[in-house]
Amino acid sequence: MPFPKRLARWNRVGLNRITRHIASWAPGFGVITHRGRRSGRPYETPVNVFMTATGVRVALTYGADADWVKNVVAAGGCRLRTRRRELTLTDPRLVHDPSRTSVRSLERRVLGILDVADFLDFTAQPVTA
Repeated sequence: MPFPKRLARWNRVGLNRITRHIASWAPGFGVITHRGRRSGRPYETPVNVFMTATGVRVALTYGADADWVKNVVAAGGCRLRTRRRELTLTDPRLVHDPSRTSVRSLERRVLGILDVADFLDFTAQPVTA
């Protein structure tokens, strides 16, 4: 089961404001930029990122019903800043993967302890000017 909703709210209000500043360059993290599906407002969400053969896998630590996931799926993609690069992510696919394929061994263990088995897979391309 993903993190509780109460923790998600605290994280969104407090911790994400701090994490957003380091997630774009820290290994295994990134910042997804997306728009609210109703408000049209821009949002930045720090995430756990894993590179795959065809793109990017993002761990859904708060589950597939998180607002940012709904926004990205409804829009058909988003932008990602990771390791000081910017990528365009398209073709979002919800994946339930209890074996945590494409996740490095340390993160696989941590996500296993947290019981995170849902991911969002994307096709990734570098942002062109």
